Amino acid sequence: MSVTSISSVEKRPPLQSAEELEARLRHIGATRYHSLHPFHHLLHGGKLNKGQVQAWALNRYYYQSTIPIKDAVVISRFRDRAIRLEWRHRIEDHDGDVGSEGGIERWLKLTEGLGLDTAYVESTEGILPATRFAVEAYVHFCRDRTPLEAIASSLTELFAPNLHEERISGMLKHYNFVNPEIMRYFSTRLKQAPRDANFALNYVREHATTPEQREAVCNALIFKTNVLWVQLDALYHAYVSGHIPPGAFVPDTA
Repeated sequence: MSVTSISSVEKRPPLQSAEELEARLRHIGATRYHSLHPFHHLLHGGKLNKGQVQAWALNRYYYQSTIPIKDAVVISRFRDRAIRLEWRHRIEDHDGDVGSEGGIERWLKLTEGLGLDTAYVESTEGILPATRFAVEAYVHFCRDRTPLEAIASSLTELFAPNLHEERISGMLKHYNFVNPEIMRYFSTRLKQAPRDANFALNYVREHATTPEQREAVCNALIFKTNVLWVQLDALYHAYVSGHIPPGAFVPDTA
């Protein structure tokens, strides 16, 4: 197939309405969200050993712990106080507050429950290079692209609840080293993610008013699905295929 014919196949008609935009966004999620990745099928189906699950939780910590940094960047893009107030709870959801637990603490309970040393997890010394590069690219995207695109990149949350439900049931069913207490991060996000996703979806529907802006919104979501997908590619390559890069976490095989 020629380059010309590839381009003609991929070219889509301009999005003329908020309804067309939302339909395209949902199609992107249905075809590109990382729930489709083979690593998740192994994780949720009980096909991984404990060391491989540890590697997943360790690397995912870097993403989780960077989310409030990303959200602080998003807040810095807006002079509109109402939007800053709305977005601020996302930081509290992950960082917590005085006397209240946040998502990062809940994730550390997961890694601790899996047998990982908390100081080692927090140091991020053992994460894969691709994990670090992908997560930092996400922060840079929210800093450097338009505020509309920064908000649009969070729309993967539209598709997260189904993945969380699958993860909770699958991991509790298949792994004797997993229990409901260490899975509380995911059960909490079942309530938080829809609230966040609905705000972001309504925002892009209202503020993406031209075909060019709607296309930018879609591309921002595609970028974010790539950020999530490449992290699983790296995990699969390192811990399923067995090509662990120098300096990265090596599971105990004893």
